[in-house]
Amino acid sequence: MKMKLIDTHAHVDMGHYDDDREEVVERALGDETGFINMGLNIDSSKKSVDLAEANEGVYAGVGFHPHEASNFESSDSGRLKQLSQSDSVVAIGEIGLDYYRDNSPREDQREAFRTQLDLACELGLPVSVHNRSSTEDLLRLLKERDELPSGVTHSFFGDYELGMEFIDLGLHLGLSGPLTFDGDDELNRAVKRFPLDHLVLETDCPFLTPVPHRGKRNEPSYVRHVADEVANIKGISREEVAEITTENAMGLFDLNGE
Repeated sequence: MKMKLIDTHAHVDMGHYDDDREEVVERALGDETGFINMGLNIDSSKKSVDLAEANEGVYAGVGFHPHEASNFESSDSGRLKQLSQSDSVVAIGEIGLDYYRDNSPREDQREAFRTQLDLACELGLPVSVHNRSSTEDLLRLLKERDELPSGVTHSFFGDYELGMEFIDLGLHLGLSGPLTFDGDDELNRAVKRFPLDHLVLETDCPFLTPVPHRGKRNEPSYVRHVADEVANIKGISREEVAEITTENAMGLFDLNGE
């Protein structure tokens, strides 16, 4: 199924969609928008795989979010590996660090992150990396590795120099709803300068809903509003943004192999 846009980070398995999940998926696919549903723990990862296996144009990531790191056990790496045998699994994610909420102890977060980076390298899968108030530690953990998987810095916030630091590590930058909010001129200036071939689009739905739907539940079909804003910032057409970011996602996550 040929898609015009790819939302590279969604959470349609969450309870926010229990009443209308099928309709949400149909709206996205009807808009020729595919999406990757990222897991948050074993249960969420299983649901993501089930959702992807049931819908052409939907893909899955499997992993433990940093909020769930204190529940990550050594056996879970094997369980994620087993889930990854599904052809629908295209990423290890959502993984990373979150020092803003600190829902799990920081050392647990770091250990789960290291282990899942190892798993991604073993399986040859890209990662989707969460980073909130943890940039210094995150970069240190990435730079100290002998082998680093490809992937995405999810919902990138920061200036041009930080973005290029991630790009130099071989990561793409994931742009999401906050790009459409007023007030973050630094991010807008950075996006204007970033090379388009290192950008992908995201929603992080049900969160980070872009304008003009801000304040409501987000969904994958709304990724078009992020594409519009990237086009506006860069002074190019939405069609060009869609074409290149979709090519980026297809190549990074090997979606052509599905």
